[in-house]
Amino acid sequence: MADDADTSQRILDIAERLVQTRGYNGFSYADIAGPLRITKASLHYHFPAKALLGRRLIERYERNFLAALAAVDRTGSGARQKLRRYAAIYADVLRADRMCLCGMLAAEFATLPKAMQKNMRHFFDENERWLTAVLEQGRKAKELAFPGPAREVARALLGTLEGAMMIARSYGEPARFQVVADRLLAELSA
Repeated sequence: MADDADTSQRILDIAERLVQTRGYNGFSYADIAGPLRITKASLHYHFPAKALLGRRLIERYERNFLAALAAVDRTGSGARQKLRRYAAIYADVLRADRMCLCGMLAAEFATLPKAMQKNMRHFFDENERWLTAVLEQGRKAKELAFPGPAREVARALLGTLEGAMMIARSYGEPARFQVVADRLLAELSA
């Protein structure tokens, strides 16, 4: 049983890298089976359909992302520092020559199975919820200043950082992302 769990995790690890570098529609089970030296039939034993594999990828990615956000919260830092750390999560992924898994999936939204679309939206909803709370904390502490509702600013931050990742990747220049992130955060300073 432990061997099955280990194989499932290794499948998810390779599939995550493939989605983050090629997209969901840019890989097949053969791309996973080769590096693992297992048959495609064995892959289907663990994940009978690619859509199930995709859902498990999103769920795992969200769990890990939310754990990273919880770690940021535990630092007791102010809102400005929390936002810097949030942007750093994206920058670290980009420096590893990858993209946000859900950002890549969002680009393929129309071709994804409905369940994957729902899971992907949940990931973004959770990001918006966390960002909204941090922005409200920062405004209350007079550490951040911005017009309008915090939720709208959270959506703008999330969308801008995801888009900045795509553009920086297309140029092969992670520094482009950092310039955008730094500017966004500077504009929120009180």
